[in-house]
Amino acid sequence: MQIQGQIVDIKNQRIYAGEITVENGKITSIIEKEHGVKNYILPGFIDAHIHIESSMLVPSEFAKIAVLHGTVATISDPHEIANVLGKDGVYYMIENSKKVPLKFHFGAPSCVPATNFETAGAIIDSEGIKELMASPDIYYLAEMMNYPGVLFDDEEVLKKIQWAKHFEKPVDGHAPGLRGEPVKKYISAGITTDHECFTFEEAQEKLSLGMKVIIREGSAAKNFNALIDLLPEHYGNMMFCSDDKHPDDLILGHINLLCARAVAKGMDIFKVLQAACVNPVHHYKMDVGLLNENDAADFIVVEDLVNFKVLQTYIEGELVAENGESFVKHVLFETPNNFNISEKEIGDFKVSGSGTKIRVIEALEGQLITNEIHSKPLIKEGNIISDIENDVLKMAVVNRYQNVKPAVAFIKNFGLKKGAIASSVAHDCHNIVVVGTSDEEICNAVNLIIKNTGGICAVNGTENKSLALPVAGIMSDQNGWVAGKLYEEIDAMAKSLGSNLRAPFMTLSFMALLVIPDLKLSDKGLFSGNTFSFVDLEVEN
Repeated sequence: MQIQGQIVDIKNQRIYAGEITVENGKITSIIEKEHGVKNYILPGFIDAHIHIESSMLVPSEFAKIAVLHGTVATISDPHEIANVLGKDGVYYMIENSKKVPLKFHFGAPSCVPATNFETAGAIIDSEGIKELMASPDIYYLAEMMNYPGVLFDDEEVLKKIQWAKHFEKPVDGHAPGLRGEPVKKYISAGITTDHECFTFEEAQEKLSLGMKVIIREGSAAKNFNALIDLLPEHYGNMMFCSDDKHPDDLILGHINLLCARAVAKGMDIFKVLQAACVNPVHHYKMDVGLLNENDAADFIVVEDLVNFKVLQTYIEGELVAENGESFVKHVLFETPNNFNISEKEIGDFKVSGSGTKIRVIEALEGQLITNEIHSKPLIKEGNIISDIENDVLKMAVVNRYQNVKPAVAFIKNFGLKKGAIASSVAHDCHNIVVVGTSDEEICNAVNLIIKNTGGICAVNGTENKSLALPVAGIMSDQNGWVAGKLYEEIDAMAKSLGSNLRAPFMTLSFMALLVIPDLKLSDKGLFSGNTFSFVDLEVEN
């Protein structure tokens, strides 16, 4: 097979008319050759850090859509399913991914559970990490979210890092806002990347200390604008990732969109593509070709180097997508789960109050971090209720592994004027998280999730819309376009109920993520990420 086009040689920073010959999945020759083909040929795009589960699709269904955008490979952290199903969940993702051409490179989840302050469906200890790291299907130790454990020399945390070193595999970081001496110690433990930087100064410091910084632009957390100006100087040590991308966003684009935005800002094309295509391959020792002779024939054909409209995607010489059509075939897959609770009652969500100020989680648009603010509660018949007028709404986290009383708190900036929204995609343990305008609506939303053994939903009286997620309670059994359309409808309903967040369900999914400061809610109670301890709902005078 011969393919002609304008060949983008990233290593030598040149573009020339040429022809590529592919035999048995390998590039056997690349020659300069005059022709009239104006399309560009370049290495495929790589998402340098993603939780496939957050697309609400199993890997084989994710692949169908990703190849349309020129993605040929991912660095995938199966942390989400591992929190539900443990090592079996990791193996499930690996085996499903092997049935399609896209090159998934999975890591061993380092923090299952992320903390002891929440209830997970499984635990992966250092012996489990040893087993996973020994597998050739595991390429790295996934994000070390327990940075306090690193800083305070937790024996179990350090053992996990040592096993990664033993098998000569890199260790991913996760330390939002960590600066100064603490971040130096964190890096010295052997941690090599961070995708959680949310300010220019933080990323600059981590780069100066030898860390690789991954620019994240997902459905909720968006750090591209804050960090992209570091690329011209540090392009050799930067990558792109989505981290968490919901199905409707994935349908619109992937890493190709970040390349287009970077070029639109005047960034050098070769530096942009170094981050998008090359750096992940070298850092993680990926089994991905880089458009060199004898490499695997993993490359894409794009219309131009401005908008990066993908015309063709090849993986191991196989044409997997062309002109908006995906050729990745459907494969059968099982739907393992771990949902062990009965339906709830309205009274389960009542919380009494004295009238003093309460702690409120302040959600922030485009960020995983939150603030702690204090507010005077709205009380009715001795119970604190949602204050719709001031946008201080009741939220709850419901343990999905055991029948226990839900944890209740309050949150600002969801903006609902009626109804409730709920999800069993709730990082990291994937208990049910819900925000609503009344106890009745909250209860109805939670029970709809329980009935579906996982999913997302919006409810308002007798009206409801839901997307069932029967695979571990976090992934759909539908194809990506069906799941994406349902997600769009539910997202639109949430906004019709009053939410002004760009991605209300993605934001909701992080409100139980304790390792991201400051105030969050686990199934065990209100938690401060700054002090790493539980706090009371009511504030002492």
